[in-house]
Amino acid sequence: MTASRALIADDHPLFRNALVQMLKDQMKMQVDESFNYASTIEKMHECSDYDIIFLDLNMPDAEGLAGLMQLKTLFPNTLIVLVSAEQNAVIIRKAMQLGVSGFIPKSISLDLMKEAVNKVLEGDNWLPDDLELDAEDDEQLAYIHRMEQLTPNQLKVLHMMANGLLNKQIAYELHISESTVKQHASAVLKKLGLINRTQAGVIYKQIMQTGNHDSH
Repeated sequence: MTASRALIADDHPLFRNALVQMLKDQMKMQVDESFNYASTIEKMHECSDYDIIFLDLNMPDAEGLAGLMQLKTLFPNTLIVLVSAEQNAVIIRKAMQLGVSGFIPKSISLDLMKEAVNKVLEGDNWLPDDLELDAEDDEQLAYIHRMEQLTPNQLKVLHMMANGLLNKQIAYELHISESTVKQHASAVLKKLGLINRTQAGVIYKQIMQTGNHDSH
């Protein structure tokens, strides 16, 4: 059996080093590292056989849950585990809805971390015992499932529409024609079952919102 391969996407060298040592020494895994969102995407394009990625959403340029969703869309077969010094139940619940396999607080012991990694690699989800997640929002969950049908380019267009960019600006940013942007935008609305861009932008922002308050 070949060794599992992991990518640690985190901008804190001390935590990265501790996790690298544990994965290599105790779990005999091959381990690569990245320190921001751009280098994470680059590494994953370079190596298509990562089994698991340990992702800190607070890395520079990570774009929070939007970056996570992009990763899930681009690399659907790679397991993703969130790692963070903060235990934000809202973010963790939404991340689980978006398809991550677990959440590992940076404060837990290496033994417990090893147990968590084993569980995820076996196909289970792992969360700390003391973590209480709020009740799920069924409507948001339905939109998340619809968003999973979007292609990586459609997701980028949705992200930019939500940030108020015009077709011309989106075309420039993505190096595509305006008519292609319009095709992506109409495909997004159709897949999400929505009428206009404003609606799509509002729902996208509600889902990606990471504050501690509810939007309703």
